[in-house]
Amino acid sequence: MQAPTTVFQDLAALSLYIFYAFFFLLVLWLHREGKREGYPLISDREGRELRAPIEGFPATPEPKRFIMAHGHHDVLAPGPREERDMDPLMTAYDPFPGASQVATVDPMQAGIGAASYSLRADTPDITWDTQEPKIVPLRAAPGWHIAEGDPEIRGRPVFGLDGKIAGTVVDLWVDKSDVLLRYVEVEAIGSGKRVLIPIGLVHWWGDGPVKCDTATCAQIAAAPTTAHPERVTLREEDRISGYFGGGELYATPERAEPLA
Repeated sequence: MQAPTTVFQDLAALSLYIFYAFFFLLVLWLHREGKREGYPLISDREGRELRAPIEGFPATPEPKRFIMAHGHHDVLAPGPREERDMDPLMTAYDPFPGASQVATVDPMQAGIGAASYSLRADTPDITWDTQEPKIVPLRAAPGWHIAEGDPEIRGRPVFGLDGKIAGTVVDLWVDKSDVLLRYVEVEAIGSGKRVLIPIGLVHWWGDGPVKCDTATCAQIAAAPTTAHPERVTLREEDRISGYFGGGELYATPERAEPLA
């Protein structure tokens, strides 16, 4: 058996080294591209200016303009972003940098901690084919209906986790792209205010009432609403989901305490 030639050994080693170099540069490039949002980091040391931006290695990439579909405004990343002012809403638990932040207001109403939300685009998510708002109530979705044999919960009372009746289910909101129900629309007792509750956070048995275990009757009545009666924007979705999801921890004082 003849031994491999020197040329063959050199080509194999060269190919391996080229792959190593390519993979290393690819990892650096991906890490750098991942810093288009959220960088440079913000220091929590009050009254002390940073001598250099906190961005690590590799540095934050140069701004790039992203052309958005469906007539949305172009996005420059990294670039200016609308940010929420969190200073009046939280305070440091301990007087040293990096300490945990605790709420100084109702976290569900303020949208912080487990109830946080981001300032997403204040426009509805749309379908990929017809470019129409994809999450709408059934009353605004011709041709869509509850399948025969499935439970019909419209008209049923809604109870909060405190056992008090909060309102009545007046409609269901459907996601026309994913073909599933997203929200239960509830009309609050007394005020007539309509709020959306994520359907995954309510439950019912048979022909019984609808129950929400992440908000009390009063919290359901005080929930954030949509600006349009038959449309929900991405920002509103985030706010609503954060509000009711945060109720898992904040709905009652006992939920935020240790288990033992």
